[in-house]
Amino acid sequence: MPTRPVALRARGWGWRHAGRRAWALRGVDLDVAPGERVLLLGPSGAGKSTLLAACAGLLGPPTRTLTDGVHEHENGGQSVGELTLDGRPAALARVRDRVVAGQLSAATGLLLQDPDAQTVLARCGDDVAFGLENHAVPRHEIWPRVDEALSLVGFRQGRDHPTARLSGGERQRLALAGVLALRPGLLLLDEPTAMLDPDGVDLLRRSVSDVVEATGATLVVVEHRVAAWVDLVDRVVVLEAGGGVIADGPPADVLHRHGAALAARGVWVPAHLPAAPARRRSATAPALLSTQGLDVARPGSRQPAASDVDLQLHGGRAVAVTGPNGAGKSTLAHVVAGLVPPLHGGLVAHEPLARGLGPAPHRWKARDLAARIGTVFQEPQHQFVATTVRDELAVGPHRQRVGETELNARVDELLERLRLGHLARANPFTLSGGEQRRLSVATALATRPGLLVLDEPTFGQDSRTWAELVALLAELLEAGTGVLAVTHDRALVSALADDELVLAPSRRREPAGVS
Repeated sequence: MPTRPVALRARGWGWRHAGRRAWALRGVDLDVAPGERVLLLGPSGAGKSTLLAACAGLLGPPTRTLTDGVHEHENGGQSVGELTLDGRPAALARVRDRVVAGQLSAATGLLLQDPDAQTVLARCGDDVAFGLENHAVPRHEIWPRVDEALSLVGFRQGRDHPTARLSGGERQRLALAGVLALRPGLLLLDEPTAMLDPDGVDLLRRSVSDVVEATGATLVVVEHRVAAWVDLVDRVVVLEAGGGVIADGPPADVLHRHGAALAARGVWVPAHLPAAPARRRSATAPALLSTQGLDVARPGSRQPAASDVDLQLHGGRAVAVTGPNGAGKSTLAHVVAGLVPPLHGGLVAHEPLARGLGPAPHRWKARDLAARIGTVFQEPQHQFVATTVRDELAVGPHRQRVGETELNARVDELLERLRLGHLARANPFTLSGGEQRRLSVATALATRPGLLVLDEPTFGQDSRTWAELVALLAELLEAGTGVLAVTHDRALVSALADDELVLAPSRRREPAGVS
């Protein structure tokens, strides 16, 4: 996989999203030498993803210059300062193909936080080939490069497998394969392990290590959790929300000198992990929903994604659904939440949850369903319908015909608890991945449902917002809300789960208690 590593340089660089008063980043001074490996840290909303998007040229070139050296872009955003790749403006360097060892390669390759956003075609092989075709790679090179990239990331499905039937973790591997097939000189990874099971995390990290060792590519990776990457990188760079670089140096040095301060800002420093809230665990609580011999399938498929699932959900108790990518966890969550009908077997909503409706949640009207079961999707932006954060939180209560005073009280409380108050007027689609996740959880809570179904609820969170989310969920459990959480986050399981349901890749489930 020949490539030529790219140098990155920023001088006083900053970015402000369209319609925002505050800068996401400003005053960033950074030099990354060709072939360096950098771990980019900072609290949720510190602008890490924005910096990666700018390096990849996704923010577009400026269209005019305003006062004080501020540049306006087509998307309404504004930039200041200089950001270059190999001396060229980052917005332009991305579109200039390079020839390395007689083969075309891209200057940059970006793996987004949301792998679904990088899935464009119906078959897996075609999806990886898409970028190569756009870069006019000769036809005889395309499929060998596709197969090489799929092998590197340990992708288990074949070229012809439908992308619509992939789990979130499988999509993440496929998206990474599409990036690696381009053989970029600057590899940009944004929360690459967030949707992966523990084995998948190890495999992806080894794949990235093998790629940068074989190619010498420059690497910049954004992660909230330090432990997975600290041994692979040369440097740790820390960004401050609305500001620039506040720490930069060898990993051991930065973590030793700044560990406590970084933890206070929300960075997952191994020696300063957040404490989980204590909660009383009740053995007796009303039954909300149960399944027996349940088979579930992804939309459009008659092949079970998970089979023979027996599940009991009670008020005031939490069940964690765990297991490897592709085991059917998200599909099970969608069925339990009433969004998808069961394939076979029994599913019954009991009276404390149904409150006068029938026993099948998928037959309830949308307004009735939202008042009883709150759902958080794996991809948070899939559930946003309003143009501001505040209006998004009000959608559910409006449908319930909640009075204006009560509605505003609910919205204000959620904005404060989940650190979203400063974003109340922002468009949900301009938030960072972690902020979008908190908003999606808040929208589910706004209707005060009796059961919460959460798919990766802690994805993209820094240690502070993780602790606040977990504390809020613990309070809801104490108040009698039932929780089903699909997760790869073992800390969340330890903190909240009364029971754990492990879905195996063989489509069998193995229940295990959590003390």
